[in-house]
Amino acid sequence: MTHESWIAQLDAYLDGELEGGKMQELDGHLRGCPSCAAESLRRLQWKRTVHSAGQRYKPDSALRERMQRSLSRGGSKRMAWRRQAFGALAAALLVMAGLGIVWRDNRQVRENQIVSELADLHVSALASATPVDVISSDRHTVKPWFEGKIPFTFNLPELQGTSFELLGGRVSYLEQSPGAELIFKTRKHQISVFIFQYRAVPGGISANADARSFHIENWKQGELRYFAIGDVGTDDLRGLRDLLENAK
Repeated sequence: MTHESWIAQLDAYLDGELEGGKMQELDGHLRGCPSCAAESLRRLQWKRTVHSAGQRYKPDSALRERMQRSLSRGGSKRMAWRRQAFGALAAALLVMAGLGIVWRDNRQVRENQIVSELADLHVSALASATPVDVISSDRHTVKPWFEGKIPFTFNLPELQGTSFELLGGRVSYLEQSPGAELIFKTRKHQISVFIFQYRAVPGGISANADARSFHIENWKQGELRYFAIGDVGTDDLRGLRDLLENAK
């Protein structure tokens, strides 16, 4: 397949619209082609920017202007008072409804931004020839490596006898907060697990967050927030979550 043919499939790949076989073929190509991987990251950033801009709430002032024009017309003091009271009530309800919409929209925008950043970091790890800074399957090597690099500590599970393999880790940043990014492998698929302080990402991600072609699992454990993302099934992510939650 030509280079142009791979590029032509990138948008469908990022939107999760390719068939399973083609998705895996392009995923494998991105791991070995720096040019296509860079273009994929550029398009991811562009899609995130456009999506965030489309989510911004712009309140409509037409209703308030109509009420103000109505109140300015002549009439009895009693009717004027009623109109004024009604206008004040309607305006208050409009403001309350607007605040609710803004709050929901802002929350959804923030969730999508977090998921987009995590997806960018995960794709970057998939496309990189050196996705981790500490290369080891030994949890007793990987965990101490983070000491002094991030402002918290965490536990890693014993993976012997499971379908998961630890490849290593590196320091990543989410909303300018440092955290740990751990790379796991299961059946030739990579999973990125991100760990941050809970106060840095207090809200987490709702079940309907847009993770594009990836599945994502997130949970709070003590004072830490965990995110697991990959192109594996939800059962695999939950299995890895169970191991991490029970790590000592």
